[in-house]
Amino acid sequence: MDFPVICIAVTLIVLLLLGTPIGVSLCLGVIVGILASGLPPEFLMQKMLLSLDSFPLVAVIFFVLAGEIMQKGSMADALLRVSRCLVGHITGGMAHVSVLTCMFYGALSGSSPATVAAVGGIMIPAMEKEGYSKDFSAAVNTAAGCLGVMIPPSVPLIIYGTTANVSVGDLFIAGIMPGVFIGILLMLLSYFLAKRLRYKGGGKRASMRETLSSLNNAKYALCVPLIVLGGIYGGVTTPTEAGAVAVCYAFLIEGLVLRTLDWAKLKDIFRSAGITNAAIFLVVAAATALGQILMIHNVPDAVVHLLSGVSGNPYLLLFVIVILLLILGTFMDALANILILTPLLLPIIKTSGINLTHFGIIMIVGVSLGFLTPPVGVNLFVTCGISGLSIQRLSLAVLPFLGIMIIGLLVLAYVPFISLMLL
Repeated sequence: MDFPVICIAVTLIVLLLLGTPIGVSLCLGVIVGILASGLPPEFLMQKMLLSLDSFPLVAVIFFVLAGEIMQKGSMADALLRVSRCLVGHITGGMAHVSVLTCMFYGALSGSSPATVAAVGGIMIPAMEKEGYSKDFSAAVNTAAGCLGVMIPPSVPLIIYGTTANVSVGDLFIAGIMPGVFIGILLMLLSYFLAKRLRYKGGGKRASMRETLSSLNNAKYALCVPLIVLGGIYGGVTTPTEAGAVAVCYAFLIEGLVLRTLDWAKLKDIFRSAGITNAAIFLVVAAATALGQILMIHNVPDAVVHLLSGVSGNPYLLLFVIVILLLILGTFMDALANILILTPLLLPIIKTSGINLTHFGIIMIVGVSLGFLTPPVGVNLFVTCGISGLSIQRLSLAVLPFLGIMIIGLLVLAYVPFISLMLL
């Protein structure tokens, strides 16, 4: 391995262990790589700026902003009431409500931490009042928050699509069934854990009238995925244009129809969206520059050579990649993993004949599990802030959910039909 690559690896490992933000860590890693390689300093700025000159990436800005509008508005509450009517009466009903609401909300926000904050902030205290333990309540909502990036529209799916030159529209359609599949697995596990721990449902089954009333109240929120995905799949809009439509729709409904927004909320929405987008694009720019340095030092060729022994067996290759995603997810941000690993793995994936859309779903589900593993697990930190649990206690509580999601990831890897059935 070349000396500059070793310097970059050591820098990243040390900074991540110290808890340095991933964007800053990547930037410093690039600077170390430039100095060790003797590359011109202009290399950093050029690659960072060129990486952001991408029309599909504009969709990230729009979907983050739309998610912030709906999170600060009333749509999350409306989706929660629908979920209560549909599954609140089942054993462990409140857990099912959390998972189902996260599935709905994932179609609005495109962000895992935002889903945890929006749904978990409501559901964790509510579950404790219903008699569920704090550990179980927090673990369910932490794990279910990962559905925010699996179910489209999804920021990681957009990043993978632009990096791998794969249709973002196809990725959005392909992400629907895997997200539903993982959600069903989480609900099944919640059912068995609730039965063992003797957590009951929320009472009697909701009447048809109550269910229809909740659906009517949530009609504006439920229309969002139909507008976004329908526009893309129908060929009416590109993913970027669909994001702009989502923002306009969210402003129109929350601001003029439901009247849930005021000037203070608008200020908070734009501030939060600006900070989130800035963090995302810093990671995108730095990771792209870092990837270019790794290419100069032939790291992709080394990876291809390392995996060449299993490239002839797609099943073994997928298993190795799943393990790699799980390991790297423990100390690297999801977006950084996508941006760095995609160019490295793409040649071997193409050689093995694996569908790039299917592989994108595997990668997004794989890196999303990093939200549940310390020291970089963002969902863990969000939930700790909501519940007051320590990171150690929550990490142990979430293990059963992490385990079932790993099983689900392996099923998705070996059964491409789940991802590709709607294409």
